[in-house]
Amino acid sequence: MTEDTPKNSRAGTIHQALRQAILEQALAPGAKLPEDLIASQFGVSRTLVREALGRLAGEGLVELRHNRGASVASPSLAEARDVFAIRRAMELLAVDALCGRLDAAQEARLQAHVDAEAAAQPMGDATSIRLAGEFHLLLAELTGNALLQRYVAELASRCSLILSLYGRPHSADCAVEEHRALIAALRDGDASACRALMEHHLDAVMGRALLPQRPGDMREVLARYAGTTSPSPPRRAKARSA
Repeated sequence: MTEDTPKNSRAGTIHQALRQAILEQALAPGAKLPEDLIASQFGVSRTLVREALGRLAGEGLVELRHNRGASVASPSLAEARDVFAIRRAMELLAVDALCGRLDAAQEARLQAHVDAEAAAQPMGDATSIRLAGEFHLLLAELTGNALLQRYVAELASRCSLILSLYGRPHSADCAVEEHRALIAALRDGDASACRALMEHHLDAVMGRALLPQRPGDMREVLARYAGTTSPSPPRRAKARSA
């Protein structure tokens, strides 16, 4: 286990901030991640930045290339299909484990999360995107299987990145209603409905068409996620539920 030192804590803060910026699609696939700019924005050494970027690379969110630096990962369509295929298998394991076994407290957590998704819709697309993905992380957490939770978390993160590269506009209303239907099926113990709903949901996500993204200003994005300034809100992008 890695010792929880101040150094590791600072690298972890950078890791989480950059990860959130990528998953909320503030940093687009292919965007360069200059170590010196990140270090300056967060007020840390480049060594800590490299540590954070290395962790993101291990999660498939960043690409590290010799003599070319780091950039947000830009998976190919073939890689995207592979990621979704594996995610489908992992998420079906999660619903199989939970079907008919949800207790009242677990169901309440899921319902509260979907209520938060619905409430976030008028607040901005970035929040809706993040909450839609976190619903799936919560499902995996409730199984009590730490390894499954780890895999689903990594796969969901990669899918969010893929959607920012290849996704087309899609209403967040769909994700909310599909999530509510899945909770009902889990509560009722309807295994075939649970699997069908999850497969339909992931098929809908995967089936979205290409949509080019406008790049954001790197310094503005880093300032926002470093929490050092209060720039204007990010440009709105169409919500893509995960």
